Amino acid sequence: MILSVPLLALPLMLVFSQPALADAAAGKEKAAVCTTCHGADGISQLPNAPHLAGQPEVYVVEQLKAYRSGARKNEMMTVIAQPLSDQDIDDLAAWFASIQVTATVP
Repeated sequence: MILSVPLLALPLMLVFSQPALADAAAGKEKAAVCTTCHGADGISQLPNAPHLAGQPEVYVVEQLKAYRSGARKNEMMTVIAQPLSDQDIDDLAAWFASIQVTATVP
């Protein structure tokens, strides 16, 4: 049986192409700048700032990357998101997603 080199390289490519894991604890530290608008616990006290606590990780990642790229526009969020690395965004998303939010039906 003859295997091609690209086929043999596939497992190595998969190992080395894995993204860094998100770190919610690091995200908590990085979220200090977010507290002014989005609250210390991710629950905003401002009417024009959304709650971030409990948001799905993928949603937070997509939105921060959209602000960073300019695809989504908000003067404050563009300034905040532009210097964020992919790891910063992943960590922030992991932190906000890890916050448990409950709702009470009236």
